Amino acid sequence: MSENRNLILAIVLSLVVLVAWQYFYAGPKIEQEQQRQAALETQQQEQTVATPGSPAPDVTPGSDSAAPAAPPATPTPGQATPQPGGTAPAAAETSRAAAIANSARVPVDTPSISGSINLKGGRIDDIVLKQYRETVKPDSPNIVLFSPSGAPDAYYAEMGWVADPAANLSLPTADTVWSVESGATLTPSSPVVLSWDNGAGLTFKRTYKVDDDYLFTVSDAVENSGDDAAVLYPYALISRHGKPHTTNFYILHEGLLGVFGDEGLQEVDYDDLTEDARHVTPPKVSRGWLGITDKYWAATLIPRQGTQFQPKFSSRAAGAKNIFQADYLADPVTVAAGGSATTEQRLFAGAKQVAVIDRYGDAYDIEGFDLLIDWGWFYFITKPLFYIIDYLFRLVGNFGIAILVVTVMVKLVFFPLANKSYVSMSRMKKIQPQVQALKERFPDDKVKQQQAQMELFQKEKINPLSGCLPIVIQIPVFFALYKVLFVTIEMRHAPFFGWIQDLAAPDPTSVFNLFGLIAWDPPHMLMIGVWPLIMGVTMFLQMKLNPAPPDPTQQMIFTWMPVLFTFMLASFPAGLVIYWAWNNSLSILQQYVIMRRQGVKVELFKNVADTFKKKKPKEGGS
Repeated sequence: MSENRNLILAIVLSLVVLVAWQYFYAGPKIEQEQQRQAALETQQQEQTVATPGSPAPDVTPGSDSAAPAAPPATPTPGQATPQPGGTAPAAAETSRAAAIANSARVPVDTPSISGSINLKGGRIDDIVLKQYRETVKPDSPNIVLFSPSGAPDAYYAEMGWVADPAANLSLPTADTVWSVESGATLTPSSPVVLSWDNGAGLTFKRTYKVDDDYLFTVSDAVENSGDDAAVLYPYALISRHGKPHTTNFYILHEGLLGVFGDEGLQEVDYDDLTEDARHVTPPKVSRGWLGITDKYWAATLIPRQGTQFQPKFSSRAAGAKNIFQADYLADPVTVAAGGSATTEQRLFAGAKQVAVIDRYGDAYDIEGFDLLIDWGWFYFITKPLFYIIDYLFRLVGNFGIAILVVTVMVKLVFFPLANKSYVSMSRMKKIQPQVQALKERFPDDKVKQQQAQMELFQKEKINPLSGCLPIVIQIPVFFALYKVLFVTIEMRHAPFFGWIQDLAAPDPTSVFNLFGLIAWDPPHMLMIGVWPLIMGVTMFLQMKLNPAPPDPTQQMIFTWMPVLFTFMLASFPAGLVIYWAWNNSLSILQQYVIMRRQGVKVELFKNVADTFKKKKPKEGGS
């Protein structure tokens, strides 16, 4: 009895910990995210977005105090390499619409994005994703990726040149107002060319191109009509003002990242920069990329592959905010007197669609560009699993149905192993009378009882742990599917049927308000929806097909396990819960057929009824 009391106490404590975690951590974070989304939606609906490219007041050079300061001197022996960026304070904030309206711009319009290029500084600082919205509501605001300096969430890309201050060269900066030489609107079929003359022999021309998706190609050309050669360093940076809201979940990286040649992938959290070194400097490489990633969106700089560049991640305080920056400085370019030079880089700014990311990586030979999507440690399972689901989706038109079909395929792959396990469990069921006889033969000697049972199992070729095998073998697939649902944008806002409008979000229903019949919103810890309940019931029925474990402790654990899993999976993506419930249902069917073929009587309903019967205490027992 004392062992049973200890077990019950352990289960109760486990439930207390689980409920406390849901109530004090998971619940508040989800509610915080819902409030943030609602506030953002209200803010964006109230604002009137400025028309890109509309006339704006003249811009006075030097007014953008958020621009990176000029880099230090070009290296001479014993000097450090110049770096983009600076320590100027952030500009005073205004609304996004006002920040856009207060600068002259060239519109950007593609099938995937809309926005504009700021003629001041030539920054790409206004990008809205046409194909994605904040919520599943069709009238929800579109996702805003880039915003100009001075907006509440400034986020932009900048390219240019730096030089040795001793050379006394006048170069375009973040305050420079460029002139439009050609192109009224940047589209996939019409590039835009900007120009600026420093009045001292150097003419700068910048050509912007964009494709149908999210890739900008920026070419910077310099013509030198002076008498002396000019040594210039190409640079590019992505700057983000303020730490964005993140999921803060260990299976997903959100922050600064890049791939640097043989060094491979390097990920830097926002907190690593604000609390520790303030800057991270990877080795100088000739292949790779760097940038900033969110869960579903990213902005990355892609230098010309094969050209040496020095990457860097950094942050600096700007009032109440930190400004995070990913930048690189390429090797110097010498522009001879009477000559010219050109440099080129690419900018990815958009949704992390798997097919688009893979296509860019292959087309431009970008080192490890597919790692922009956080496939995790099970990369070799996760990415192929996504490809299978995506292929099936294109056939059936529903990601939920595709997940169900993949479940059947997984069951077929593991069929021989699961079949062997179910046969072993059926044999275990058949020898239950012999096991009970051994208990009666050695009622007070647990050691002899267990030895006799093991000899019986060996004689009948039975593995007593085989009942756990069907669950164990699907854990890697379960985690890989969880990763696919959690990180891939293709699953975002993907509907199933009925009330499931987003397979990547938890089931929105709850048994505690009778699935919406009662006008009450339960706290997160009580959001036990229809699909988690179905999953829990199917898991319970699957376990009741198996013979009860001889040990009372094991019996108690297997009885409570479906309850624990129901609470745990209630906050998981609905697509994952649907997979688990469907997998359990197929396992029940498979096990039922095998038990019948083995001549074992299926007593599912009897086993379920016995679970809820109150056992009579043994005579003389406490």
